[in-house]
Amino acid sequence: QVQLLESGGGLVQAGGSLTLSCVTSGTIFRLIRMGWYRQVPGKQRELVARISKTNTTDYADSVKGRFTISGDVAKNTVHLLMNTLKPDDTGVYYCHAYGADSSYDPSRDYWGQGTQVTVSS
Repeated sequence: QVQLLESGGGLVQAGGSLTLSCVTSGTIFRLIRMGWYRQVPGKQRELVARISKTNTTDYADSVKGRFTISGDVAKNTVHLLMNTLKPDDTGVYYCHAYGADSSYDPSRDYWGQGTQVTVSS
């Protein structure tokens, strides 16, 4: 089964930068979009940023102007450049993709295992 492989999390001081990357272990069929979600304890997972196969991007209001999502959905790769990080950006970041296991299967959500981002004040 295809997996989403994340890298780039870590500990950074407020005002610093980090880049998260996500690649797939195989081919996802009919891949429409990829993106990043964030989750903190006691709260629901929330969208941070996403990019479609037509390169349309979408950002949470809290990260607009600071985060940039890029990548090549057709090549199953996405990156998230996070600048001017704040303590409120702390959380587990999950890579997400929407597509199918094969041309015969229905579309579904794919999730990475999550990578911790901690921003110290």
